Amino acid sequence: MSLFRKKSIESLIQESGGTGVSLKKDLGAFDLTMLGIGAIIGTGIFVLTGVAAAEHAGPALILSFILSGLACVFAALCYAEFASTVPVAGSAYTYSYATFGELIAWILGWDLILEYGVASSAVAVGWSGYFQGLLKGFGITIPTALSSAYNPEKGTFIDLPAILIILIITFLLTKGVKKSARFNTIMVIIKVAVILLFIGVGAFYVKPENWTPFMPFGFSGVATGAATVFFAYIGFDAVSTAAEEVRNPKRNMPIGIIASLAVCTALYIIVSAILTGIVPYDQLNVKNPVAFALNYINQDWVAGFISLGAIVGITTVLLVMLYGQSRLFYAMSRDGLLPKVFSRVNNKTQTPRINNWIIAIFVAFFAGVLPLSKLAELTNIGTLFAFITVSIGILVIRKTQPNIKRGFQVPLVPLIPILAIAFCGYLVLQLPLTTWISFGGWLLIGLVIYFVYSKKHSKLNE
Repeated sequence: MSLFRKKSIESLIQESGGTGVSLKKDLGAFDLTMLGIGAIIGTGIFVLTGVAAAEHAGPALILSFILSGLACVFAALCYAEFASTVPVAGSAYTYSYATFGELIAWILGWDLILEYGVASSAVAVGWSGYFQGLLKGFGITIPTALSSAYNPEKGTFIDLPAILIILIITFLLTKGVKKSARFNTIMVIIKVAVILLFIGVGAFYVKPENWTPFMPFGFSGVATGAATVFFAYIGFDAVSTAAEEVRNPKRNMPIGIIASLAVCTALYIIVSAILTGIVPYDQLNVKNPVAFALNYINQDWVAGFISLGAIVGITTVLLVMLYGQSRLFYAMSRDGLLPKVFSRVNNKTQTPRINNWIIAIFVAFFAGVLPLSKLAELTNIGTLFAFITVSIGILVIRKTQPNIKRGFQVPLVPLIPILAIAFCGYLVLQLPLTTWISFGGWLLIGLVIYFVYSKKHSKLNE
């Protein structure tokens, strides 16, 4: 039974404010909402919209975003209850420790390490592509050997811009959570302004006949499109990793999670409607669909702003992903499941500085050396797995601990958690078999580490 030993919610909260140097409580509801928007709006809206429309959904991409959004809304409500009840760093990992026990918590933590790590590397590679495109506009070209991941046939050996942006963002994160949040807020305002500019200009060039046929690939195409664009929503769960650094988390955590998701869903639906209204859907299979649409209607000056907005947008996604990864390692290390070095907090900045740099080295290595196209789908399966587990957790904790204090309660239990499980389960079944095999291999490695190291060093052994 030691595999399923649990931590009480009271002990988790007590540890988070215990002796020694702890994380600084510096964030409010607005900061959290900005973190959420920073994490969600990036690659999804600037890249995936075109591919999903051209190959899967057509103009019914709107329905794909609504389907993915519903899966996320139901899961977000479950996250909001946990975040207001257990305001401790670690997100789904910490919630599982209190609900299911240590082994399931470890599996969730290991799963989230994959989600944040692979997503950070993939996002850094995407940032590098946009940044090099911007430099080319000024006549500056990075040497081929330093421009992309290792590929001797193309003469590329390392993606230097991807490595540099990871190191720059990590340096910012070590300066304190408030400074990081302020930088993120400025960047979010810029990218939302750019998206609103696209909406404002593009709305005048929409041709309703481009929305016909509305569902050219049938509903199965809409469902596949939803599984594809789900990547666009990944990030709101990273907000819950900030719980320990939030003032009045019982009130602010639910506001931050739900508000950021609501804003992003609305923007996604409007942008996809205008995009497919401007350009026939079968012409949207490009890497920069939003900028392409503006070039299509000869609004090149706005397209330039869109490219800048994409770079800003991807920067904030990277910031929140690296932040979430470091707080997850911090929580797992504090519980003894990872080495103590990950939970050491700097006295001056009250951030896990060493932790940040160790993660940066690993993420930068994968971003700089490995091509990550096939690993991107692992981010989706990892996130959906976490969403399903958290939703089941609400059903369990309502039965086992009905009287604990909750700052926010999921309405219509058990209906909402069951809908979250059903929607996320449906989306995860749309992913290819190779993704499932890779994910299973990753979990197997995690189980070996747990039984060799983590089980022996767990604080619950004391």
